Amino acid sequence: MRLKKIAVLSLLSGLMMGCSLTSDSQDKAVVNVAFATPLSTDFRSEIAIARYSELLYRTNLTDEQKAQLLYDRGVLYDSLGLSTLARIDFNRTLNLKPDLPEVYNFLGIHYTLMQQYDKAYEMFDAVLDLKAEHEYAYLNRGIALYYGQRPQLAEQDFDAFLALAPSDPYRVVWRYLAQKELDPITAQQQLMSASSQLDETTWAYQLIQLYSGELSEDTFLAQLDEGVSSEQEFAERLCEAYFYLAKKHLSAGNVRSAEDYFKLSLSTNVHEFVEYKYARLELELLYSHSE
Repeated sequence: MRLKKIAVLSLLSGLMMGCSLTSDSQDKAVVNVAFATPLSTDFRSEIAIARYSELLYRTNLTDEQKAQLLYDRGVLYDSLGLSTLARIDFNRTLNLKPDLPEVYNFLGIHYTLMQQYDKAYEMFDAVLDLKAEHEYAYLNRGIALYYGQRPQLAEQDFDAFLALAPSDPYRVVWRYLAQKELDPITAQQQLMSASSQLDETTWAYQLIQLYSGELSEDTFLAQLDEGVSSEQEFAERLCEAYFYLAKKHLSAGNVRSAEDYFKLSLSTNVHEFVEYKYARLELELLYSHSE
């Protein structure tokens, strides 16, 4: 699932013109799966970063212009997986302009990935204080609460996020993951109930079928390339598919399979996707629990 896209080039154009975790024999390694060519770095993002950096050396910029350049560069760093550089720029942005909700949203995601959950909650609360209608803050705070082992609060945020777009399968899946931590039976019932409002023609509907048991894993895997029109789209689909397969196996106690699928999700290099970001966190959690 792609993070909410932010336009980052408008100011630029204006200024330029001016290991295995288990030995269980039933938990086998993943085999016979599809691979995509890992996405490569977009050269246009690298050029934009260089131009932003040049512009920041100008002495005639207002604080607001500097803040926008730093934010835009931070977004590009984040899209390339350069999280430390992104975080530096986001913090510098807030020093110049502390009322940008999108910056708090990105920082909240970063704190979640660093397992600093209290700081993440503060960031997402700040987003909603500044912009109550910021729907993705509900998703991201819900994810932070989910990983922070507060599934009941996570469910409330996922409910709010789903209510804003009841036909989105991804929103249904994230609510299901939180509900399953509280009551697996109710979670399954809610999944089936929500499925009636979804668009069955979208690829993501297959995630609902997979989690409800209507679609086998083999069939799910066999259909991954259907309707795909480019290598990038295929990589993005695999990033999502392997993450949710990993979560399904992890819930069933198949740790080795889950580990493999999380690694396959990361192998796509789709840095912007929620699934890519949290596949890495999932592996960190698996490895820490195995020590």
